[in-house]
Amino acid sequence: MKLLLHTCCAPCSVYCIDTLRKEEIEPTVYWYNPNIHPYIEYKSRRDCLKEYTKSINVKAIFQEDYGLREFCKNVIDDLDNRCVNYCYKIRLEQTAKYAKENGYDAISTTLLVSPYQKHEELKREGQEIAKKYGLEFVYRDFRVGFREGQAKARELGLYMQKYCGCIFSEEDRYKKQIEKDIQINK
Repeated sequence: MKLLLHTCCAPCSVYCIDTLRKEEIEPTVYWYNPNIHPYIEYKSRRDCLKEYTKSINVKAIFQEDYGLREFCKNVIDDLDNRCVNYCYKIRLEQTAKYAKENGYDAISTTLLVSPYQKHEELKREGQEIAKKYGLEFVYRDFRVGFREGQAKARELGLYMQKYCGCIFSEEDRYKKQIEKDIQINK
């Protein structure tokens, strides 16, 4: 199986790559994340993934597309559903397109490791997009290894982000603090 693994960051890739390798599946990492903002965050995640993939001898493809304006334009009218209605679709679609054009027969994503993602929606979207391109969607519920992968990432000194990626998830991270501050300052 020739698998193209959409990868959001190095820490999320740790458990996924380890697990796939144990199954004798050698993934090719594919970086395409126009949802990550601001640029310094995008760059930090990308550069860490470059170094990590080199260190573990995994082939990696980096498609540059820092897309703040395009991202905002596509999510602004439905911020609460941005992950399902835009982020999953845009990244998995581009992964499938690249896979089809470059001789891969399967795709998957490291987003499947996160307990913070909308897992069933992500699985459904991955299966639909893979089918559209005549590919297999390699589904694994990697969430069981989330903590293990994060611990290993810390041990390795990988850059550990504090939010999913988009500027609105950064805002969500501080939601309780923002509400508390509003109440205090009334």
